[in-house]
Amino acid sequence: MSDVFGVGGIRERVVAAWAAGPVRFREDANAEEDLALGGYLDRVVVELAQNAADAAARAGVPGRVQFSLRSGTLVVSNTGAPLTAEGVESLATLRASAKRDDSESAVGRFGVGFSAVLAVTDEPVILSRTGGVRFSRADTAAVVAEAGQQSPGLETEVRRRDGQVPVLRLPFEAEGEPPEGYDTAVILPLRDEAAAELVRRLLDEAGDGLLLALPGLERIEIDVDGSVRVLADAEARWFVQRAAGVLEEDDRERLLADRPTEERSRPYWSILWALPRDAGTEPPRTVHAPTPTDEPLSLPALLLATFPLDPSRRHVANGPLTDRLVQEAATAYAELLRNRAEDGANVLPLVPTGLAAGALDRALRDAILAALPGTPIVRSVEDSTLLRPRDAVVVEGSDDAFNTVLAPIVRGLIGSPRQDRTALDALGIRRLELADLIDQLGAAAEAEPPSWWRDVYGALSAMVTEPLLRESLGTLPVPLADGRLVRGVRGLLLPGDELPAGVLAIFGEYGVRVVHPEAVHPSLERLGALPMSPRALLEDSAVRSAVEHSAEADDPDVIADAVLTVVAADVSQAEGLWWLSDLVLRDADGELVPANALVVAGSDAAAVLDEEEVATIDHAIVERHGLPAVEAIGVLSSLGTVSASDVALDELPEALADIDGIEDWAYDVAPDGSRFGATVGELIAVRDLDWIVDDAWPRVLELFGASPELRRALVEPVRVVGPDDRPHGAASYTAWWIRERVLLEDGEPLAGRADPAADPILASFLDSAPAWTAQLDPEVRTAVGLVRVVSDLDAAGVELLLDRLADPDREVEESALLRLWSQLGTHSAYPGQTPDDVRVLDGSGLTKVTSAGDAVVADAPMWLQRGDLGGFVVASGAAADGLSDLLDVPMAEEVAGGKIDGDGTAADVPELVRELVPEAPDTWWEHEELIVDGVEVSWWVDEDRRPHAATFDGLAKALAWSAGRWDQRHVIRAVLSEPDRATELRIDATFDQP
Repeated sequence: MSDVFGVGGIRERVVAAWAAGPVRFREDANAEEDLALGGYLDRVVVELAQNAADAAARAGVPGRVQFSLRSGTLVVSNTGAPLTAEGVESLATLRASAKRDDSESAVGRFGVGFSAVLAVTDEPVILSRTGGVRFSRADTAAVVAEAGQQSPGLETEVRRRDGQVPVLRLPFEAEGEPPEGYDTAVILPLRDEAAAELVRRLLDEAGDGLLLALPGLERIEIDVDGSVRVLADAEARWFVQRAAGVLEEDDRERLLADRPTEERSRPYWSILWALPRDAGTEPPRTVHAPTPTDEPLSLPALLLATFPLDPSRRHVANGPLTDRLVQEAATAYAELLRNRAEDGANVLPLVPTGLAAGALDRALRDAILAALPGTPIVRSVEDSTLLRPRDAVVVEGSDDAFNTVLAPIVRGLIGSPRQDRTALDALGIRRLELADLIDQLGAAAEAEPPSWWRDVYGALSAMVTEPLLRESLGTLPVPLADGRLVRGVRGLLLPGDELPAGVLAIFGEYGVRVVHPEAVHPSLERLGALPMSPRALLEDSAVRSAVEHSAEADDPDVIADAVLTVVAADVSQAEGLWWLSDLVLRDADGELVPANALVVAGSDAAAVLDEEEVATIDHAIVERHGLPAVEAIGVLSSLGTVSASDVALDELPEALADIDGIEDWAYDVAPDGSRFGATVGELIAVRDLDWIVDDAWPRVLELFGASPELRRALVEPVRVVGPDDRPHGAASYTAWWIRERVLLEDGEPLAGRADPAADPILASFLDSAPAWTAQLDPEVRTAVGLVRVVSDLDAAGVELLLDRLADPDREVEESALLRLWSQLGTHSAYPGQTPDDVRVLDGSGLTKVTSAGDAVVADAPMWLQRGDLGGFVVASGAAADGLSDLLDVPMAEEVAGGKIDGDGTAADVPELVRELVPEAPDTWWEHEELIVDGVEVSWWVDEDRRPHAATFDGLAKALAWSAGRWDQRHVIRAVLSEPDRATELRIDATFDQP
């Protein structure tokens, strides 16, 4: 086998050096191991492709390379300059390159890339048209072992490394030819399955980036177990921007001073940026220098640049050369974006935003953002020319449609889609606030016709749907029908066909602002303009001002006619506009009178209201506009109402200002008499109650019963909510006013009198209501203060009833008094003062009056045996407590201890009693004489509910009260006194209600 490359001589020199100085062996082994296991661990595909590209460049031919992985062997074949003796020596000499004299097209710069093969093989072979060479871990180990026999130091060094030797330092002769069509082939028998998996992965990851990084290659074919993939024509799939140059002599000294000698002899640099044409293609997120590094890149483009690398070839080395190339890369990136922008692309998504991915990435982004503001990459709205960002401006919040309108006015205006906002800020593009521009728009376009403004409003159609933008458009200029250009849309009226033009002209004299018909657009309504419905016109402040000052107008009749015409178009539109009642109209005598002081001739209102307070409306006005229209503005044909919602009692609304006594009512219904913080959700008040003539009340109250609106205003209580958010019911204003202020012929109030359907016992203590009240609706009678039952009494009524009960000249039967006590005890109304005298039982079936200090409330029947306690007020449960508070009379147990003298004799309760009354106790206590607090009684139940008795009748009552079955006392009495009736009583008990 011929040694065409002199590999034998190389081996002899290397082995001799190792034997003479074992430290050289150690250095070579360590260096190779660092490269194979460090920077070149997963770069075998890239490095072999790079060598192929360099070979093609040296030969000046298009580069082709084929990767074929079959049966555990990777064969890499390429075209280009074949292997030479210098190349072999370079392969066998770490950090020495055979490319040092090549042109700037050579990619490799270290001459050590071939060491990447050691990551996957121990037996690499290179076959070329000029000859072959191989490397072998086993053969190298054999040679080293033989040399070690003569060099103990070398042998010791090999032993320390567990027999591991550098593979690529000793080349051996090899025979064979590269595949047809190729000039060189690298054959790598893969070490194991892990090596095979690594190669498969690296081949799978190879893509367009490899072709772009190695411009000397035009085709890469990858064959993995018969599955073939071809990489070619990469630039057809990428937008590419290249930049290259040679460093000047002055720059070389400064920029390359810290670089290795071989790099200093190659002062060439190149930059390539590539953007995928297909939006679905994701570019690599690492910097290529020009082959992949571990430097992260956040930009959405592929960057290939001749950055200097550190010894690991994984990272870009810091230094002045890197700084220079960063600036060149930024300039090239800006040029790439300019070219894309000229092609019509939106390049704003390519502007660096967000956080940097690393130190180099940060430097690139900073340099790019410094270059882009001076590069024409954003497009003018007005004529689509490209502008430099520093010359551009955006209007905050404006969309494409509105930008088109603004473009002739705002120099340098560009679009500002929301998704590009961050990029625009990064470029430092000046922003104009929409509100500021709107302020200037009136002056800039003052001479434009109304139709131009309609186009402006049309352009705002999308923007007016966003609340924040609507705020910015608050001062938008609008042309009016009277020729003025006003600022601000809110409250303007949009003309329609519903109202006569003559009416609008009348109100225009008073400042009603109507949009010019040629400028009307739906956007104006979104911004607060009001469609000109009758309601919108009536609610206009200028119309209200005209109404409230109609009495001073030059021609009040014209104002009145215009307002009534609007109201007549839809009378429901006047609801709640209480101030319309200030409109002056002609009365029957031709005098001007506010509508709220006019009545319709022959109406109920004319019959019941004081003619000194009201006048009759001119009938011609009613005929012209219709009765509903004049009633809607406050002219009365019946009694009228005023309503308000969410009424704060401490700040009554203006609509209620003229309601008689409304302040007093508010104080009376407010919690604890304090109006502060108290509210009424809905208030309906009948107006002009103070104008009703005294003898008209029978008819008025009949009207309340017949009219649903008036009835509701009278009978429905209001819901008052205090500052603590606790609600309570209170009398309506109308009910309160009638109760407080309506007097009958005798000068006494109508309220508080006995209702025609009142309880006879209660009625006997009250004044009778007039006979005509019997014809009224029962709820109306109750609302105006007539009393049917005790619970209808207010505090004053309760006080009156107690006074009359305490009248000693009245005879009050015991049954009537007991009935009244039970109702008064549970009533919630309390007079301001308690009575001095009260009526009590006297034991004769009648009653008597005694001082309150001589009475007690008996809430248990056993107390009625205690005549020593005074007169008795009798009630049970809650009624007893209520009477004690109402009359200021103590409970019996509060003045007597109820202490029993002696224990008595315990006895069993008869079985039949416990059968008929299961609640009865098992035991009772018999006394010859039962003394309680020194007073003899026939029965008692002590505080432990134990029954005590001295008589049969007393025992029945004691057992019944102790059992809580007072209703069974007669049954128990029968069992005790007539035991032979047991069968009868059992049968009768069967029919007792459960």
